[in-house]
Amino acid sequence: MAAARRPSRQTAAVLTALAGKGADWSHGYDLCRTLDLKAGTVYPILIRLAERDLVQTSWESDPPRGRPARHLYRLTTAGAELARTLATPAPTGQATTAPSTARLAPGTT
Repeated sequence: MAAARRPSRQTAAVLTALAGKGADWSHGYDLCRTLDLKAGTVYPILIRLAERDLVQTSWESDPPRGRPARHLYRLTTAGAELARTLATPAPTGQATTAPSTARLAPGTT
């Protein structure tokens, strides 16, 4: 069995930012501002994480008048576990691999 790839720096940053919110929902624009990343980077990452069941998504249920509903994101249990794994430094001389529930397909971030 091949070892899982470690997520990209940007993907790890998104996971870490969502982990910092705990069970609270975040919207993509907030993540873009917080991480100083462009929407063209953040939204594809969120979509891939949601496809892998690492991020839960929902539409804002009651947006303020005059503004469309926003798509909201928060980590699933598996996503929170992956974020904790990424926050733990690898022992010296050993590579850290992502948990089997979060395997990334070849060529993806």
